[in-house]
Amino acid sequence: MAYDNDLANRVRESLKDTDAVTELRMFGGWGVTVHGNMAVGVMNDDLIVRVGPHRYEDALARPGTRPFDFTGRSMTGWVYVEGDAVAKKAPLDRWVRSGVNFAQSLPPKTTPTRKRRPRP
Repeated sequence: MAYDNDLANRVRESLKDTDAVTELRMFGGWGVTVHGNMAVGVMNDDLIVRVGPHRYEDALARPGTRPFDFTGRSMTGWVYVEGDAVAKKAPLDRWVRSGVNFAQSLPPKTTPTRKRRPRP
């Protein structure tokens, strides 16, 4: 599955002043974590935004959104935003900020350090 590289570049630009951003490939798409927590991504021509369970219904009421159901089951707290709905900078920035704000509201994730056992 491919993703819209132009949209990903526009998301990168929107995130330029955000700390602790990590990019990753996911499900054939592209995603961003903030302090280790998923925030936004791009799959096909759509933006994926993690808005959280408390803002989920409000997010779905906005134009160009639908439930994130990549696995065939809706994931509460995540929405797809059609590429046309974020074609302009201002709406894209608002959606990206929503994902970043939710990710920043969570405790930072740290990668556990693996201890190697001495060989016998």
